[in-house]
Amino acid sequence: MLNFIKRYLAIMVVIAVYIWSMVAIFVTRASEAPGDAIVLRIGHWQLEASVREALDEMAAEYSAIREANGLKPVIIIQDAIPEMTYAQWATTQLMGNTAPDIMEVGAMLPYHLWVQYYNRYFIPITRYVDAPNPYNAGTDYENTPVRMTYKDGMRNSYIEELQEYMSVPLSQFGTRIFYNKDLLYKLTGHEIAPTNYRGFLAACQEIARHKDESGQPYIAIAGSRYHLPMWEGPMFDPITYGVVRVADFNRDGFVGNDELYVAFKTDRIDFHYPPIKARFKMLREITDHFQTGYTGLTRDEAVFLFAQQRAVFMTTGTWDARSLQAQAEGTFEVGVMDFPLPAPDDEYYGDIIEGPNYERLTGGFPFAITRTSKHPEVALDFLLFLASRENNEKLNRIIGWIPAIIGAQVDPLLKAFEPHLRGVYGNLNLFLGGETWIKWLQQYTLYQVNQITYDEMVEEFEPYFEKHGLKDLMEQQKDWRRGMQNNEQYLAGLRAKALYSDAEDQESNWIKYRVLSASRQIWPEINRTRQLKMLYEGPTIDAVGPYEYSDEVIDKVRERIKRELESNEQSDTSLHSPS
Repeated sequence: MLNFIKRYLAIMVVIAVYIWSMVAIFVTRASEAPGDAIVLRIGHWQLEASVREALDEMAAEYSAIREANGLKPVIIIQDAIPEMTYAQWATTQLMGNTAPDIMEVGAMLPYHLWVQYYNRYFIPITRYVDAPNPYNAGTDYENTPVRMTYKDGMRNSYIEELQEYMSVPLSQFGTRIFYNKDLLYKLTGHEIAPTNYRGFLAACQEIARHKDESGQPYIAIAGSRYHLPMWEGPMFDPITYGVVRVADFNRDGFVGNDELYVAFKTDRIDFHYPPIKARFKMLREITDHFQTGYTGLTRDEAVFLFAQQRAVFMTTGTWDARSLQAQAEGTFEVGVMDFPLPAPDDEYYGDIIEGPNYERLTGGFPFAITRTSKHPEVALDFLLFLASRENNEKLNRIIGWIPAIIGAQVDPLLKAFEPHLRGVYGNLNLFLGGETWIKWLQQYTLYQVNQITYDEMVEEFEPYFEKHGLKDLMEQQKDWRRGMQNNEQYLAGLRAKALYSDAEDQESNWIKYRVLSASRQIWPEINRTRQLKMLYEGPTIDAVGPYEYSDEVIDKVRERIKRELESNEQSDTSLHSPS
């Protein structure tokens, strides 16, 4: 017996702990929910206290409405999981059939995995978002489909691979520059931060000339490796929009990493192309005003610098607005500004920059309903309750975020986060993976900390990119083809579904099959084949870019316009000639 215990002690301990944990969870959840109540679990990674408070408050209000209508009350139990472990937790819960009724989705895992999870573990909600929201009754949205009440039309909720709406977003997010109004006025005399790029740089230079009581210089911009992408995406990258005209070979309006490599390899473009060079020039001008060693600092260290009034400016998103307000309360006033733009007559950027950053409207804080939910209809009803205009406004007011629904009022502090619906976007995607990406990260990091010049970075990376990039591109091609095999399996199932579905659903299923076949299997392969032809046959093939015109074509266009003008003049004369 003693030998048996020694041999299996570890296993017995594990089993005992497992049984104890299961009993503890069961007892805890049973005590949290009265016997006559419906219990819904909701899992998310938002650990901010205001988020949990908001969901609890809205859940209590929802339950009260149900009871007033003679329905069972609802108890919402939150599973708030840290970001670092959410991916593992979600995967384990879904595969083990122990997932909560409602789960936050769309991040923490690669997109292709979410597509598979949506297909296996979540309930499509297309038919419900195509119908009016019952909680908008009595408003001007009473007869409006749910998806049409969203600022973005629920664009991100629609999963193209499944041709279904899968989630209900509850908020929107944006990134702006926060600044210390009091410190800005003290150091520069500006009551409001300059929105002109040159004026902003001048203010940063003036801030750097001052020192605090201890003799330490003030920092114009609190930065870190966490904050740098918040400058790159909205401010630096849009300068490269012009790359689209010479590298968008499939004419979809964006330049993929494969298209960019082909453009470099066929000598259509290089790092001295004005929009690309300007992008890195602006990065240098802005990051020179970050604190020394910012690339080795974390988010908290930059926030601490800002909160201690050692720095004037700092970028972050709506998710930090409420906490920054709380930290500054009673000490200084927080302002919010948009990213400064060069003037059209700017001596360097005027002829390059084509507009402000385009900010695509996308819903955030999205939730989907799991197939294992015992009360999916109640889970959906709760999400629709949160997605009504009145309740979505209230939810986000408590949290301090931007509502996702049209017409919902925004906290005054967040007015500056209203997205730009007209503008341009970046087109410099160097991520081919493999050795070229490692080489780029090495050189780009050295440039960020000013250890090498732009010309030195280009001299080191560009030849390497053109020489070794082909190998990484070919590996990427293999990965795409592996994906095509998976697509064929999915398409086979969709084709069978279309063949054997009822007449009512047959047309819709065939449309899904045709759309996915074209977008996933046919056109990508045609575009890739064309790119390979350009790589192997050299820059003489298709020498004119996708949005450029030869002299011959321009002459033809001018001749056509001339004929049309002459025709219009003759028509106008005949209309006014006496009869």
